[in-house]
Amino acid sequence: MPNRPSAGPTVSAVIITRDEAANLPACLESLAWCDEIVVLDSGSTDATPELARAAGARVHITPDWPGFGPQKNRALALAGCDWVLSIDADERVSPELAHEIREAVRAPGAPTAFAMPRLSSYCGQFMRHGDWYPDDVLRLFRRGSARFSDDLVHERLLVDGPRGRLHARLLHHSFRDMHQVLAKLDAYSSAGARAMHARGRRSGVLGALGHGAWTFLRGYVFKRGFLDGRLGLVLALSNAHGAYYRYIKLWLLQREPAC
Repeated sequence: MPNRPSAGPTVSAVIITRDEAANLPACLESLAWCDEIVVLDSGSTDATPELARAAGARVHITPDWPGFGPQKNRALALAGCDWVLSIDADERVSPELAHEIREAVRAPGAPTAFAMPRLSSYCGQFMRHGDWYPDDVLRLFRRGSARFSDDLVHERLLVDGPRGRLHARLLHHSFRDMHQVLAKLDAYSSAGARAMHARGRRSGVLGALGHGAWTFLRGYVFKRGFLDGRLGLVLALSNAHGAYYRYIKLWLLQREPAC
């Protein structure tokens, strides 16, 4: 997938990776229209870097892992085109979205950044209700006009300028099976607890139970997650467990003796 010259504004796709050999080829294939693809890898033990190079991406490797926000900012610094599309290895740009992006960046007076709706799959099923949909994500922006927050997980894109919205969907192939769900639940709840603890947030056992219960009710009842069938229930319970464990881990961090 060699980089190609483009008439008009150019687009860099940036991806951070670690052990993404199963996901990356399809992601890169969906980015063939981009003028440049930058992959920043943090020490994969599989064939991720080799697959990226074979597809024509520029690959850089860092020996450490500073967290999602800082790592994505490192990737942004490597982009060289007029616009940047930040994408994860388990996401895919549909042909409709690729066309809309090309038209959006060429439009006179275009906003500084664009959000796009993301449709995510859970254990093989796309979820169209509940906490996961609609899920607008801010991913396309003029180079130099935005950066990611320094959060270790659940980072946010901080934009200096007006925002627009695209309509075509970004496809997210998340959580292939329950093993992956449980592994990420543990990792993300730990990282979230550490981030809250660093900001001075506090929690207790009852607070953790309350956050878990509210997360379930919000996603399954108020956002109609039940319309996604049995997996809608499984997802709502999974999200509730994630919230509960995040706040329980925060409570346990509070109980550790100060050094």
